Formats: sequence, structure tokens, C-alpha cells
Amino acid sequence: MFYLPPYSPQLNPDEWVWKNIKNDNVGRAAVRTRDEMKKRIDQAVERLQSTPEIVRGFFRDVDLAYIANADMWPAT
Repeated sequence: MFYLPPYSPQLNPDEWVWKNIKNDNVGRAAVRTRDEMKKRIDQAVERLQSTPEIVRGFFRDVDLAYIANADMWPAT
């Protein structure tokens, strides 16, 4: 388990996923219904699932290196 500073979205992999989804035309979309928004988000998530190299790239960044090297840390 890793304890993160109180506000550190750059250290949270979930934030990287949502940032990617928002930048995949979901954040700029002029949707009219909740269903339309859900459909766009689902499509963006499916795109991420089908391109694991994007997700792996998140963990190559310096901010998330602590996760990639988790086996070097003692168990808590």
C-alpha cells in the first residue's frame, strides 16, 4: 500500500485514466443526454482496453514510477 500526499492527482493512476478519457473527445463533446455521455465514455474506455501500450505508458512516467517499482518496497 502506498500513502499519497493529500492532493496529488499526478501520482494517482486513476487520474491518468480519466485524463486520457476526457482528452479522447469526451471532455469536449456536446452531449445532450446521460446515455450519450455514457456511450462516449464506454467507447473511450474500450479504446484504452484495446491499446494497453497507452496504459503501460502511464507507468513509464516519473510520477508513477513508484508503482512500476513496487516490488522494491517493503510490505506494509
